[in-house]
Amino acid sequence: MGVRVLLAMSGGVDSSVAAALLLEEGHEVVGATMKLWGGSGDSGCCSLADVNDARRAADQLGVEHHVYNFTDDFERHVVEPYVAAHAEGRTPNPCVECNRHLKFDRLLGRARRLGFDAVATGHHARLRRGRDGVCQLLRGADAAKDQSYVLAVLGPDALGSLLLPVGEHTKAEIRRRARALGLPTADKAESQDVCFIASRTPGAGRRAFLSERIALHPGRVIEARSGRVLGEVEAVELVTVGQRRGLGTSGSGGRHFALDVDVAARTVLAGSEDELAGAKELALGQRTWVGEALPAGTTVHVQCSAHGSARPAVTTDEGVRFVVPARRVAPGQLVALYRGDEVVGSGIALVPASTVRPLR
Repeated sequence: MGVRVLLAMSGGVDSSVAAALLLEEGHEVVGATMKLWGGSGDSGCCSLADVNDARRAADQLGVEHHVYNFTDDFERHVVEPYVAAHAEGRTPNPCVECNRHLKFDRLLGRARRLGFDAVATGHHARLRRGRDGVCQLLRGADAAKDQSYVLAVLGPDALGSLLLPVGEHTKAEIRRRARALGLPTADKAESQDVCFIASRTPGAGRRAFLSERIALHPGRVIEARSGRVLGEVEAVELVTVGQRRGLGTSGSGGRHFALDVDVAARTVLAGSEDELAGAKELALGQRTWVGEALPAGTTVHVQCSAHGSARPAVTTDEGVRFVVPARRVAPGQLVALYRGDEVVGSGIALVPASTVRPLR
């Protein structure tokens, strides 16, 4: 039996085909594109061009289409925290926070107020609903395009109102379906940039964007083992744990990676690849559970980036403990917890107790 669905249409091929799949299933579909950003970086997803692409796809499918202006919410929940994180030496994940606060809070709330039964998106992930009504979030059928990681922040309330039509299909199948339908988005490239960073504008980018909002400071790069100064970075706020390029350590012997960032001390701690890969535990904040909270000692696999490999770990009261020492995770990154293909929870990597040596 069909239901009334508000579909988040980004202007890409996945959400366009999602509309077609929902219509085939007998649902009443209304498309909605969120206007989130109107600054100079209006070039990634949610740009004016994407709004137009979404409208054209909706028109071709005979779907009603609306644009919702959520720019104030986006600034407050995504852009401002993004800037603050860099100022504190953390590496934020703005797309995850957009999902948390905009797609599955602001948009979901509006859908409910307007009388919709569900919200749908074009994410490559799957949902499985049990007879008891409990909803499980699973990896998408296309392992190379799986997006369950960025949905791991969702709790049971949001998942219970969500539909993911493309999750059972591969990306190639979605593009074939789009071409067969003659959709204008069939061969559209995927957006890879942070939507509010104008990376295609000469002289612009993350540095330019942040420098307009916070002061950027040079910092010294110190070797973890010896305490000697290896070089200098132009902006310590732009350094990410795990980074190798741009540390100014060429000629210092061997490859060095950022192990820790202390903005207040204007210092980056650097070390070898072995030191980078020696993390044993990871503390997590803002933990979210899809179902019941897992007790300490539960075996899980953790994924620390959108396309990273899952690592075996055991839950602890503070976060997780890796079964085998693993690569350090940049503070601020989302850490998704899996059991098999099922997402069971998530958290945000916290800043560890600093091991940076003070300047002298």
